[in-house]
Amino acid sequence: MADQRRRVLDLYKRLQYMGREYPGGPDKFRQRCYNAFKRQSTETDPNKIQKAIDLGEYVVKEIEALYSLRKYRAMKRRYYDEK
Repeated sequence: MADQRRRVLDLYKRLQYMGREYPGGPDKFRQRCYNAFKRQSTETDPNKIQKAIDLGEYVVKEIEALYSLRKYRAMKRRYYDEK
């Protein structure tokens, strides 16, 4: 139980950190993230908590992919003329 709590808090902190550069704005991302965690705060079943953690990890990977794609596109614009 304590291990899951630690993982949930770590996931929340990582999402808050990654949301700083989210395209919709950091405030919007922060509020949506807070609401998602708040909805699940009463869950006590370890299996459902684990599924929620796995979903959160998936979201982290998707955000990382979004940022990588944005960096790649910026670099491509910088070095290649598309005339």
